[in-house]
Amino acid sequence: MSDSSPAASASPAASTSPSASTSPSARPAVVLDVWCELQCPDCRSALDDLRLLRERYGDRLELRLRHFPLENHKHSFAAAQAAEEALEQGKGWEYVEAVLGRVERLDREGEPFLVDAARELGLDAEEFDTALIDGRHILIVDADQAEGKATGVTGTPTYVIGGERLDGGKSQEGLRERVEEIADRLLAERE
Repeated sequence: MSDSSPAASASPAASTSPSASTSPSARPAVVLDVWCELQCPDCRSALDDLRLLRERYGDRLELRLRHFPLENHKHSFAAAQAAEEALEQGKGWEYVEAVLGRVERLDREGEPFLVDAARELGLDAEEFDTALIDGRHILIVDADQAEGKATGVTGTPTYVIGGERLDGGKSQEGLRERVEEIADRLLAERE
């Protein structure tokens, strides 16, 4: 799930982001899959790096938020579904940042907080509530999680760029720089 980058659009991501360019001759963006869980404090810490990456690369780097809800966080699966609904309503990254910025509140309040966060961003909160009840985004979340497991993701955040998996769950130290090295190399190869 990805949409435009937090810095570029001030909205968090969901699973699929728009193309880097609409020009038929333009080269596609380099893709950075960000395996994230919205109840994860380490994912909140990663937001600053994601903003810096978006500022540096703009639409040359497509950030795709991928869901990897963890069993030890009881509201993470609902939060992933809510992020998909936010993406559908046009504010995916904004919503993700709003939820990650208040992980403790999500821990305490659960789904009512997810609906409140949507309302605060001017999204259709009733539609959020309905989406959480009817489970319309479950298949997307399940597919992301299954792909993550197949890719070797075991925790969050985990990044995949150019076929290389970088585990941010243990430490964010040096990860943005490593992502930049890979992105620079991939972009140079496309020129």
